[in-house]
Amino acid sequence: MKIDLKSIKPDIVFDGGDLDCGSGLILLIRENMLTVPENGILEMKSREPTVGVDLPPWCRMSGHLYLGLIEGDGHTRYFVQKGDSQQESEALENDKNRARDYQWRLRARSTGHLKTTIYTRNFSYNIGQAASFEEKDSHPCALEYLFGALAGSLSTGFATQCARGGLEVDDIEISLTGTLNNILAHMGLEEGDPSVKEIQVKCFASTFDDEGKVAAAWQKTIERSPISATLSKAATIDYRLVFV
Repeated sequence: MKIDLKSIKPDIVFDGGDLDCGSGLILLIRENMLTVPENGILEMKSREPTVGVDLPPWCRMSGHLYLGLIEGDGHTRYFVQKGDSQQESEALENDKNRARDYQWRLRARSTGHLKTTIYTRNFSYNIGQAASFEEKDSHPCALEYLFGALAGSLSTGFATQCARGGLEVDDIEISLTGTLNNILAHMGLEEGDPSVKEIQVKCFASTFDDEGKVAAAWQKTIERSPISATLSKAATIDYRLVFV
């Protein structure tokens, strides 16, 4: 029997933004499913195309009934009928525990002059020396990867936060500058503190949406970034959001 999805009145609706099933979306689905009554219906909006492939088999394995999808303007609406609530509650707690205990692993190997190769998951990338202020090098220095990790975390996180809030942001670009307390201490030329002193982050966002809501999404992004939360304990970070 074919279900008329357009006639469905879901019990709970939430926006998964551009998250995929492997980056926290399943946890959000389980969390929202707890508030759905037995045999009730959850509607999830998503902008991530792989969800259409991954969601149906996940529903089968977790005891829920996948009802189908409706393509929308810039997002897809997915409908899931709730199955065993006790099973869902236990599964959510298990997923949360696995997430809390997850360890990121990598290997680093010296592979040449001023060159180290990092191996993690299905990726490998090269890092040069710890810090460099030459105009050109064969590989980015470790500090550039550190600062790049912060900028990347904020850029991707901001786009995801806006998507989950239903905010249309056409373009996001981040500029970052960083300084050390004493680069000469790192080089062994004098005594001192070689740590990061200050980071200035400026995010440029192009949007016709409510700037107050976009600014709130930016603030949430900063607060939820593991890289930002860690670096802010050691250095002064100045964050600015500019609408263009």
